[in-house]
Formats: sequence, structure tokens, C-alpha cells
Amino acid sequence: MHYREINMLYFVGLGLFDEKDISIKGLGALKSVEKVYAEFFTSRLFGSSFKAIEELIGKEIIVLNRQQVEEENVFMKEAIEGHDVALITGGDPLIATTHTDFLVEAKKKGIETEVIHGSSILSSAPGISGLQAYKFGKVTTIPFPDENFFPHSPYMAIANNLSNDAHTLVLLDIQAHNDRYMTVNQGLEYLMKVKDDLIADGKNNEVIIDEDTLAIGIARVGSKDVVVKADKIGKLIDFDFGGPLHCIAIPSKLHIVEAEYLVEVCGASNNILDGI
Repeated sequence: MHYREINMLYFVGLGLFDEKDISIKGLGALKSVEKVYAEFFTSRLFGSSFKAIEELIGKEIIVLNRQQVEEENVFMKEAIEGHDVALITGGDPLIATTHTDFLVEAKKKGIETEVIHGSSILSSAPGISGLQAYKFGKVTTIPFPDENFFPHSPYMAIANNLSNDAHTLVLLDIQAHNDRYMTVNQGLEYLMKVKDDLIADGKNNEVIIDEDTLAIGIARVGSKDVVVKADKIGKLIDFDFGGPLHCIAIPSKLHIVEAEYLVEVCGASNNILDGI
């Protein structure tokens, strides 16, 4: 495999879970460059370690914090100086908006770039949930709330998708610097708190998602111990999904094939087949 040797900046996605998810193309690029930088504040591999990846590629990984990535552009400066450099991240390298900005900036500065994609939660979670990918609407993220921050927007995004007969992929907050990873249970509790707020505010007509809503909890996609469990929110909210990373899918109107998958693979009740 041949890679250009002058002024090349690679954006390499590591995939979903461990170092074995790195593509052959990505591995070749990482072995060919002078320096490998990593950012793991948007995503990280829970089934691997820096050492395992370093042993695989045969060189040290320089881990950058958010300021070094977004403000100092350390890796970009190396590429401008004529070095071959790679920036690695979990999942796919262009899922984060920040990385697309880097690609634009590199083009403006005359830096040769190559994007090497990795498997992403945006395709893997819908796939493992058994729901048809083309029926998904807007993706939303549930954040960790604090005293002055509890947006209702994730709930409303799901409600809007449901009104359009669209499924929803719900991503859950990651605060890697604090080692905080939201669980399915916390995400569902968040949605139920929004529901309670709407009722308390007299907005009962906006209550579309409640304890009887069907949901799918997903944990550790890409690993051997992946968990995919479907049930009503009232029951799913107490289910133990184990370690991170987690996400949620909220299905809309089901096709018979989707419903059968949820029953046979995800443990959903046969009742969801009624009326289909």
C-alpha cells in the first residue's frame, strides 16, 4: 500500500470498540506517518487502551485535550511544516463538526488530506436495533443536566420524529474528562422528567413520550457483550445495561420485519405485533 510522503494530514476513524476495528487502510496510514495525534473527548474506544493501539501501529500516540485540538491546532501546524501527521478519533473522523472544520482549514492552507472512515454509532446502532435506517429522523443528544441547564429539546425532537412516523437515535452525553458516560437509564429518566415538567406546566397535549412508550436500549455496540433490549420505558428504565457506551433508539410505527426482530432478538413483548 502506497501513501504520499509530503505534507499529508490523515483523519483516521478507529471504529467502535477496540483496536481490532481499525481498517487495514487506516492501519497502513498510521504506520506511515511521523506523528499520530489523538482526541478522545468526542469519542473513545472502551475495549482498548493507548498501549494496545501504540503496539499495533508501532509508535507513540500524542493525546490532545480540547484546547490543543480546537484552539492550538497542534497537528495542523505539524502538517504545515511538511510532516506526515494523523489525527485519530473513535468512530468515524467526520461525525464531529469540529473535524469537518479542520478539513476545510487544511484545504485552505494547501495541506494534502485523506479521510479514512471508521464504523460509526450513527449506522451501527440503527442496524443492531433492527430498525430500518432510512426511517430514522433527526438524531438528538441528551446532555447531563445541571442546576441551570435542563433543555426539553431532546424530548421535543423525539416527539417531532414520532409525529412524522420516523424513528429516533438518541445519543447520550459523554464527558470523558470527568469519566462520566450517561447510561440508558439516566437518559430515560431525563425524558420522563421532561414529561413531568410538561404536565406540571399544563402542556399535556405535548406529552407524546411516557412510561408506555417503546424504547430500545443499546450498550457497547461493536463488542462481544453488546446488549440490545427493547421494552416499554417504564420497564426498561430499571434494566442493567452494564458498562458504557450507551445509546437509545425510540421506534415509530413498526414494519412487521422490525417488530419481529424486536421480539425475537431484543426481548420485546409479543404485544407489539398486535395491529401490525
